[in-house]
Amino acid sequence: MKKLSRRATTATALAVLALGGTLAATTPASAATKSAAAATYNGACGTGYKVIDSTPVGNSGKIFLTWNQSTGKNCAVTVRNTTGAKIHMEVTLKAIDSSQPVAKDSGQYTSYAGPVYVTGRGYCVTWGGTIGTASAGDSGHCS
Repeated sequence: MKKLSRRATTATALAVLALGGTLAATTPASAATKSAAAATYNGACGTGYKVIDSTPVGNSGKIFLTWNQSTGKNCAVTVRNTTGAKIHMEVTLKAIDSSQPVAKDSGQYTSYAGPVYVTGRGYCVTWGGTIGTASAGDSGHCS
């Protein structure tokens, strides 16, 4: 009788250890899926535009500032971390001390606002964006 109970206890202990190892191995993967995906540049500005800066918009996404060396233009786009229901989104871009108007795209979007363009050669630029109630902006990048 003792041998049977010892075997049963050993088998139960091994099963618990195996299950615990399985749970421990899957914990990092499930924790990773809970964190929000970071917004990545979506190529909306077109061929020849390279990302030169980005600014977070709260925890909702980013504004990407791009530059095209051959055309001398800047482009900006506001991108959400995850696509979802339509919400208010906006992107603005301005060449400082230029007679160019502010380039702006604003509306109800599922994934991104923009692209918007300004001639940036010879100017510094300022950019901004909104996703839902979160807004952000930055300036710099003189060419």
